[in-house]
Amino acid sequence: MCPSPQLIAEWPLSPSATLGSAVRSKGIEREVRARLPWAVRKHVKAETGRIALRMSRSEAEAFKAASANISKTLEGVEALPVLPREVEDILTISSRERHKWLKDGRLQSTGTRTVKMRGRSKSVTFHVFDPRHIEDVLDRDLATVWREQDVQAVAENRRRGAGKAALTRAGTGRARTARKARNTDGPAPGLKGWDAFEDEGLLR
Repeated sequence: MCPSPQLIAEWPLSPSATLGSAVRSKGIEREVRARLPWAVRKHVKAETGRIALRMSRSEAEAFKAASANISKTLEGVEALPVLPREVEDILTISSRERHKWLKDGRLQSTGTRTVKMRGRSKSVTFHVFDPRHIEDVLDRDLATVWREQDVQAVAENRRRGAGKAALTRAGTGRARTARKARNTDGPAPGLKGWDAFEDEGLLR
C-alpha cells in the first residue's frame, strides 16, 4: 500500500454551495482545479461535504500556495454559476425540459459561458444559472408543477386540434352536400330565347 499523504487540508462545502448535487460538487472541484498549477490539480478532490487537498511533505511550498489559492476560490463558492448538467441533476429534469423551460422563461439564465472542449476544434457556448434561483425552484418543487402544466398544455392543444379538425371536416361535408343539392334538386337552367325559338314552330 502507498503511504498516506502527510499534508492534508480540507474545506467544507455547505448544502447551499452543492445544492445536494454530486455533479455540482464535481463542478466546484473543476473550478478549484482550474485555478491551480497543472502539477497540483490532481491532488484536489471533491468528497462528501468537502474539498480535500492531499500532498506529500516534500511538496510543502506547493501545498501552502495551493491551500491559499483554494481558500480564496471557495470564499464565493455559493455564488458560483450553475452549469446545465448541474441544473439537470439538482432538479432531476431532462435536457429537453431544461431547454423548454429556459426558452419560455421559467428557468432564468444569468448569461452564457463559452469554453473550448478537449478534442474539439470549436468552442461550446451554454447558459448558466444563478444558484439562488435554482435553489428556489428546488425548494418550491417547481419542476413538478411545470411538468404538470406541460402535460395539461399538451392535452389542451390536442383537444383544440381535434376540435378544429372536426369543424373542418364538418364544413367540407356541408359544402359537398350543398353542391350536390344544387345539381340535383333545382330547376334546369333556362336557355336564353328558348320561348321564341319554340313559337316559330322549329321543333314541330
